Amino acid sequence: MHKHIVKPGETLFSIAEDYRIAFNTLLQANQLADPNTLYVGQTLVIPGLPAPDQLPYSISVSLLNRTLTLFQHGAEVKTYPIAVGRMLNETPTGDYVIINKAPNPGGPFGAMWMSLSKKHYGIHGTNDPSSIGKAVSKGCIRMFNEDVIELSQMIPIGTKVLIRP
Repeated sequence: MHKHIVKPGETLFSIAEDYRIAFNTLLQANQLADPNTLYVGQTLVIPGLPAPDQLPYSISVSLLNRTLTLFQHGAEVKTYPIAVGRMLNETPTGDYVIINKAPNPGGPFGAMWMSLSKKHYGIHGTNDPSSIGKAVSKGCIRMFNEDVIELSQMIPIGTKVLIRP
């Protein structure tokens, strides 16, 4: 089961939104008597997601280099070029997991959308391949359509995504 460490400013409601699960489901899974008594550093169980450390894959994103690197059991498999968030819409740094996948979401999201455990953010394809390698998105990680499809076929839900400056 996936475990989330509470960060400053988070509430049980915001955590439930980030993982797209019902507030009551999160409350019950953690047997919390009072949802308002969360503390920074507290560990919460996220039902329905596997523990990322038990999955074979992980992803590391370098915002500076504009690359996404896939690892299998800690060994580098492939590095992809990406586009990242532009000024005032920076891609958030931190540790996340893939919580769902949606093929052919349409519009600017290209051929695949993979949601991160941060509401409104994901890894997706693009309808503008010339944007790859640039800081132009509203904070999401853009990939060439063929790359995001390849990646999505390899990684399972729950895959860890580490986004670094």
